[in-house]
Amino acid sequence: MSSQDIPEENLPAAQDTAHGAVKLADEKNPFADPGLPPHEHRIQDIDERAAKRSERTVALLFTLSMLATVGFIASYVTIPVDKTVYIFPLGRISALNFALGMTLGVALFAIGAGAVHWARTLMSDHEIADERHPIEASPEVKAKVMDDFRQGAKESALGRRKLIRNTMFGALALFPLSGVVLLRDLGPLPGTKLRETLWSKGKLLINQNTNEPMRPSDIIVGSLTFAKPEGLDEHDHGFQTEIAKAALMLVRIQPDDIKDKQALEWSHEGILAYSKICTHVGCPISLYEQQTHHALCPCHQSTFDLADGARVIFGPAGHALPQLRIGVNDEGYLEALGDFDEPVGPAFWERG
Repeated sequence: MSSQDIPEENLPAAQDTAHGAVKLADEKNPFADPGLPPHEHRIQDIDERAAKRSERTVALLFTLSMLATVGFIASYVTIPVDKTVYIFPLGRISALNFALGMTLGVALFAIGAGAVHWARTLMSDHEIADERHPIEASPEVKAKVMDDFRQGAKESALGRRKLIRNTMFGALALFPLSGVVLLRDLGPLPGTKLRETLWSKGKLLINQNTNEPMRPSDIIVGSLTFAKPEGLDEHDHGFQTEIAKAALMLVRIQPDDIKDKQALEWSHEGILAYSKICTHVGCPISLYEQQTHHALCPCHQSTFDLADGARVIFGPAGHALPQLRIGVNDEGYLEALGDFDEPVGPAFWERG
């Protein structure tokens, strides 16, 4: 667009010669200060139609960012993790990764491009030379900063360019949702899985060494035996996850030596079933002293009295080992009469 197409009243009255003022050399400053180059007005400064076009361009970029963010979320929700697509020249790649990367990249680029175009075409482009001043902020400097801020806010036309303002706020408000969605990839929601194990009423106690169901006669007084729930196989994909909660240790004590009333009621003929997972940091308990009925965690020496409800008598563990109520079925095999009555393992739990 030439100056002939611009209404005469919009043209600058005169060239901004002060902007390029030159300071001559003298004895104190032997080098002349060339000053700043003369200021040249942009088409948006003198033609409101051009300014409106720039405003719409910025708004379009911010709107594109919002659409890309929505596309990011939609891709995350709808595209299967195992789906692949052929993209030349990359070959076959993950459709989900490609969609997430493209939409996130477009969302970021559109916000940046919109901000740059806004600054270069609509905000003030006057270059200002400021003299050096002491580092400390005097009242005059503070006042100048506030004046500059107000002037910048005025020149940005944020209040007048409502379309830009509203779309920019929309893009900036919507884009962080991408990060919120990514938090979902920290892992599946646990639900109640941390509070439940594979033990349930009627599940047989399987000897971890022989993989055979156990009868009361298989456990002698003073012995320590380890068990797992019926149906849990070492070759199962989730074996380690499940055994970390369901691992069981069985100890047989003379009923007269069992001090805790509930422990006695939940036992069978003096056979007590406790979680094998230490309530300190989750180490497997494997050391047993049959004279004192104490079980010792080898990691940090937490000690539990199995004859007294597996309460803690030494060490950093926070609470007693959970007990599993057991009985025998019609065939004479030991079985669980339910799940643990409280979460196993260390202290999340603090009984929460």
